[in-house]
Amino acid sequence: MATLQDITVSAAINLLSAFAFLVAFAILRLQPINDRVFFPKWYRKGIRSSPTRSGAFVSKFFNLDWRTYIKFLNWMPAALRMPEPELIDHAGLDSVVYIRIYLLGLKITVPLAVLAFSVLVPVNWTGGTLEHIRNLTFSDIDKLSISNIPDGSKRLWAHITMSYVFTPWTFYVLYTEYKAVAAMRLRFLASENRRPDQFTVLVRNVPPDPDESVSEHVEHFFCVNHPDHYLTHQVVYNANKLATLVAKKTSLQNWYTYYHNKYERTSKRPTKKTGFCGLLGSKVDAIDYYSSEIQKLSEAEAAEREKVINDPKAIVPAAFVSFKSRWAAAVCAQTQLCRNPTIWLTEWAPEPRDVYWNNLAIPYFELSVRRLLMAVALFFLIFFSMIPIAFVQSLANIEGIEKVLPFLKPIIEVKSFKSVIQGFLPGIVLKIFLIILPIILMTMSKVEGFSSLSSLDRRSAGKYHLFILVNVFLGSIITGTAFQQLKSFLDQPPTEIPKTIGVSIPMKATFFITYVMVDGWAGIAAEILRLVPLVIFHLKNTFLVKTEQDREQAMDPGCLDFATSEPRIQFYILLGLVYSAITPVLLPFIIIFFAFAYLVFRHQVINVYDQRYESGASFWPDVHRRLIIGLIISQLLLMGLLSTKKIDKSTIALLPLPILTIWFHRYCKGRFESAFVKFPLQDAMIKDTLEHATEPNLNLKTYLKDAYIHPVFKGTDFDRPQLICEEEDNPLVPTKRTSKQNSEAGSTSGS
Repeated sequence: MATLQDITVSAAINLLSAFAFLVAFAILRLQPINDRVFFPKWYRKGIRSSPTRSGAFVSKFFNLDWRTYIKFLNWMPAALRMPEPELIDHAGLDSVVYIRIYLLGLKITVPLAVLAFSVLVPVNWTGGTLEHIRNLTFSDIDKLSISNIPDGSKRLWAHITMSYVFTPWTFYVLYTEYKAVAAMRLRFLASENRRPDQFTVLVRNVPPDPDESVSEHVEHFFCVNHPDHYLTHQVVYNANKLATLVAKKTSLQNWYTYYHNKYERTSKRPTKKTGFCGLLGSKVDAIDYYSSEIQKLSEAEAAEREKVINDPKAIVPAAFVSFKSRWAAAVCAQTQLCRNPTIWLTEWAPEPRDVYWNNLAIPYFELSVRRLLMAVALFFLIFFSMIPIAFVQSLANIEGIEKVLPFLKPIIEVKSFKSVIQGFLPGIVLKIFLIILPIILMTMSKVEGFSSLSSLDRRSAGKYHLFILVNVFLGSIITGTAFQQLKSFLDQPPTEIPKTIGVSIPMKATFFITYVMVDGWAGIAAEILRLVPLVIFHLKNTFLVKTEQDREQAMDPGCLDFATSEPRIQFYILLGLVYSAITPVLLPFIIIFFAFAYLVFRHQVINVYDQRYESGASFWPDVHRRLIIGLIISQLLLMGLLSTKKIDKSTIALLPLPILTIWFHRYCKGRFESAFVKFPLQDAMIKDTLEHATEPNLNLKTYLKDAYIHPVFKGTDFDRPQLICEEEDNPLVPTKRTSKQNSEAGSTSGS
């Protein structure tokens, strides 16, 4: 059991490391040589250029003006200065709504902390129960928890009363935030400039036709069923192999540039080994080798490109279909096109940079099988991950091990050794274990077959949230309690075990305090330092960069890691909701994290991160739902905990809370969720009318012509399918079917 001293050691280590990171960041960002690493967004917008300094040569690389170091923390107020509407124009709605989640955490937890420390902490501290429980391991911090109140005490009604205060406040904050984000999304969509996805839907599972190609079949279907609004379409090619060749060729070209630049600097022909990772095999001239390999790949790429364009089997049963107006696209995307609900499936097309092309070639039935298999795989991943989580808990509960394995006591009881292990090591071990997890979860989401990067991020975020909910939260409570009170479990009858668990759950706050400090404080400080991008940039700048274009490519700002960061925020909110009525001492640590993270990520969004896509904050319903789940978990845990404290009618008193929470979620879902999944026809008509009035000569077909071509075909002569319905006023729709030739004019093809 971590003591106050252990928590102090952990806090000191993490605060010192966070402070060191911040000082390092404040100094490094002032150096001209690092300007492109810490302010890449402004360079990409063309607003900022490399700083020029007169005087000594060294001033081109290092800031010699001592006065700037006095105000080295001026980035903090600067991060808060940009107003939200301007920030939306600068960074996009997704980024702005993302950093609002940190602000949401502050809005929820700060009032909870004030009330809990004013009412519950004095009630808990004066309970005086833990000292009288035999064989129970506890610390001074645990005296601030509900475990210090005697069974059946009327003091417990204070916790019940406060839960009826905490829940409505959380309702109010969630409702106002959902309402605000929904309004922001609708304003954003209404004011946004013309984009290809506003006129386009993605059509999947196009049924096969023996007489027509996929392109002809799509053209025929929409000419018949949307004769007044259909404009054009782009079929989807299975160009995954071609994309692999292009990526490999790009990698080889980078190596060729590296060795060629090296030769220009040294006038000595570089060499390399052709075997594994350049360590084995025969030694060859590097420039000649990569030139030859690039030539071979160019030939293979040309052959594969020709094959993809000319082979009918390379066209998959999917297409991007564009319409003459936003209104028509909205109608198509939000209606069922065929009596068979498994074919001609439509959804809003992602914006072109949001498309995940590798998954568009997956058939509908295979998608269902893949998602079933990944659901099973996720279950086993979560289940078997309990083992390392239990190991981490053993580090956090040394007293439990000492009672079962007393021969380790001389080593464990070394004061400094014990403080470091219990106060710091569990959090850092768990952090390291979770580093590889997002990669696994993103791979699983890609296997599931989602068609956009934004949906991949949302799906991965859902998996990550489930993992940390089950393993880090519930797993830490269950396995940690087992280790912590192992001797009590062995010595008492089974009927007493739930009571022992109930006493121990509030004591888990000490573990979560160390977790928040390691995963939160130090993690955010390391995030702003950008040490890895800094090193990579300077390595590229030293060895590869010869032109301004090379420097732009080396300056990779990255993007917000939504799939892992967003579930982590909600996990901290969950901890705040759970422990606000049980062990409020955890709340200040969470508040510090939210304030720190909000400041840091606002700075990163303004100055650093690029935007891979813009989904218009479509992820917010998932955020709201997971927060509701956290609120229900906090209510159920309090209900179960009080049931072990032998207080009469506590379950009946608390039962309305989860019922009200479910009702509140359903109300918010019905009130606001449609704004995130549908586009109002009224708004679509308004935008179409304004566009026709301001740009009457707009050639929309030309504008949409290359919007949804696979990236490997961009910049090349690409033969598009010839349209079969050019006469818009022709009431008959030509078809190449040998049976019922032309008899389907005016009827549905594929029905």
